[in-house]
Amino acid sequence: MKCPYCGCEDSKVVDSRPTDEGERIRRRRECFCCTRRFTTYEVIETTPIMIIKRDNSRELFDREKLTNGILRACEKRPISLDQIDSVIDKVESRIYSTMEREVPSKTVGEYTMEYLKDLDEVAYVRFASVYKQFADIHSFMTELQKLLDEK
Repeated sequence: MKCPYCGCEDSKVVDSRPTDEGERIRRRRECFCCTRRFTTYEVIETTPIMIIKRDNSRELFDREKLTNGILRACEKRPISLDQIDSVIDKVESRIYSTMEREVPSKTVGEYTMEYLKDLDEVAYVRFASVYKQFADIHSFMTELQKLLDEK
C-alpha cells in the first residue's frame, strides 16, 4: 500500500477491524519509511450500481462524490469523520441492498438526508438546500418549517 505522505510502497498493518455495517475492513497502517500512520478500507467488489440523474443520464455510483457532498454539508459543524463515514456507509449499504442495478439520484439524496437529519439539523438543511435546489426563500422556509413541525 502506497503511503499518502511520502509515497513509499512499504507499510505494515497495525490494526484491522470490520466497520459498523461489516461491509468493509478498516486497516490502520504504518509506513516503514516515514513511520506515519494512515487508514485504508478493504471493500468487497460488487456489481456496479448506475445512478439515474435528473436529466435521465446515468453514471456509476461514486462513493467519493457522496462523501464530498456530505463533507460540504457538515463543514464547521461538531461532526466527527467517523460519524460522516457512518452516514456514508449506511447510505451505500442501503443502495446496494435494494438489489437494483440502477438507482435514481433522488433515492440516494433521500437516504442521505434521512441520516443527516438524525445526525445534525444544520448539515441536513445544507444538504437539502443543494439537493432539492431551492428556487427561492419560500421553498427554503417550507423545508425549515417541516423540520420544526417534526420536533
